[in-house]
Amino acid sequence: MSLTDREREIVALLRRDPLIGSEAIAQELGTTRAAVNVHLSNLGKKGVILGRGYVLSEQQSVVVVGGVNMDVKARSRRAVVSGTSNPGTSAMSAGGVGRNIAENLARLGTRTHLVAAIGADGLGDQVLAATSAAGVHVEHVRRSARATGTYTAVLDANGELVVAVSDMAATDELDPDHVNAARDLVAAASLVVLDGNLATATLDFALDLATRAAGRVVLEPVSVPKAALLAPLLDADRPIFAVTPNRDELAALTGLPTRTDLQVEKAARALHDRGVELVWVRLGSGGSLLSGPAGLVTLDAVPTEVVDVTGAGDAMLAAFCHALLDGAEPAAAAAYGHAAAALTIASPHTVRPDLTDRLVRSTTA
Repeated sequence: MSLTDREREIVALLRRDPLIGSEAIAQELGTTRAAVNVHLSNLGKKGVILGRGYVLSEQQSVVVVGGVNMDVKARSRRAVVSGTSNPGTSAMSAGGVGRNIAENLARLGTRTHLVAAIGADGLGDQVLAATSAAGVHVEHVRRSARATGTYTAVLDANGELVVAVSDMAATDELDPDHVNAARDLVAAASLVVLDGNLATATLDFALDLATRAAGRVVLEPVSVPKAALLAPLLDADRPIFAVTPNRDELAALTGLPTRTDLQVEKAARALHDRGVELVWVRLGSGGSLLSGPAGLVTLDAVPTEVVDVTGAGDAMLAAFCHALLDGAEPAAAAAYGHAAAALTIASPHTVRPDLTDRLVRSTTA
């Protein structure tokens, strides 16, 4: 963890006496109370101390760097007829792949920090408030002059996605300098999740920073076009812990066919050769394939009623990370992820508001 010399001195005093006041710290160090309060605030932002009493954090944490937007979901009441108006319903909620992953992690009980950009507008206020209320630490969410992005999805009567349009203009403004401002947070993290919605230069910088500072990095490609853009960034010189594509995204990452399971296995090996330890290929209702040092593991999807598929992949990845930090082996963590995805699909919400570790474990029992 990257701390200043003064911050290290303060941490040493807090370990000796967690209830020591800022005035006493100032006297011990021969400085002012105001200066100590600034250092204490910075230690809080870095996740080193928690709340009153200056409790030193021993809890594992995740930093998510990625997209934030407002989701607009429209659902047809009957079979969709293209080229015309379809009667249905619509709703808005906080969204974005990175943000959804962060909220799912927080609801499962993992300390989570979000590094992102969002518009300085009314929609941004709503999204930021909802994200913070869910337990995500949002001190490193930058307010942009661009309008808050939107993800507009059209679902059929069965809750399956028909088409979606993503406007990520604000996320495009998240630059390397802003990610660098959170470098101490990244260094203290147990796991860093990177969302492929980031601009290529920002993702390149974040990968470099995270692989050097944090150790375990999980990369979510998001879509086929995004996967094609990040493919050149995968390099054995900066090893990645896990990449989580679907079948088509895996093809875009490797340039190899992935129509059959044997082809998927070959493409996964190509990513292993480029420094990726785990390749977790999501196959929707077909489950998933997890390729890693233990070989290839096939996992079944958890049967569930389909209400709305939006956000299932985000829940799946967040639960996977949560279980890994809880000590699960990768295959068991992936199975836990499938359970969280099934719970999300059975809910009308992009992030299920009643999601907890206990609820997910009750599904896997």
